[in-house]
Amino acid sequence: MDILLIPGLWLDASAWDDVVPAIEALGHRPVPVSLPLHASATLDDQVAAVLAAVDAASGEPMVVGHSAAATLAWLAADARPDRIARVAFVGGFPATDGRAYADFFEVRDGVMPFPGWEPFEGPDSADLDERARHDFAAAAIPVPAGVVQGVVRLTDERRFDVPVLVVCPEFTPAEAQEWIAAGDVPELAKVKHLDLVDLDSGHWPMFTRPAELARLLAP
Repeated sequence: MDILLIPGLWLDASAWDDVVPAIEALGHRPVPVSLPLHASATLDDQVAAVLAAVDAASGEPMVVGHSAAATLAWLAADARPDRIARVAFVGGFPATDGRAYADFFEVRDGVMPFPGWEPFEGPDSADLDERARHDFAAAAIPVPAGVVQGVVRLTDERRFDVPVLVVCPEFTPAEAQEWIAAGDVPELAKVKHLDLVDLDSGHWPMFTRPAELARLLAP
């Protein structure tokens, strides 16, 4: 199976470098997706890049979105519900129709830069040492405003037929279930085939638990 890997905010396709060989060892074909990150890039541009990867895949791929990119993976399921075997969200949940994609932090000069580690203190970053934090921050790519402020548009109810896997790193499956039951994740409340699995890590398991993450993703 082709497993398409979509990086989250401030990351490019190289974020999956340690996961790729682990997925290959399990007999699958990992495909890290390169998202447009130039200053004028829009959410539509990034969705188009994901859909191009889906269309180029062999057979019916699995589409994996990390963090905010859970929404990109879900937009792919909305656009290609008959083409995708499964969607996986790693440490994130899809936004609802009409919401901004990822307008979480201050936008300056047309981009949303990495805000530093203060907003991520605690479970999110507990397993990242000082070197890992420094390297992440140094390599972080500011995300264009046209991406983070882009409006999510979901149009095909058949997306709820696509099986969904939620990998729960800095939170537990029980917590995720509580959020879904409380109405905090309305898209997942309508999914017909939903699995939640635990992963003992922070928010970026592709760096700290790549082999374990690969085993959870590879069916």
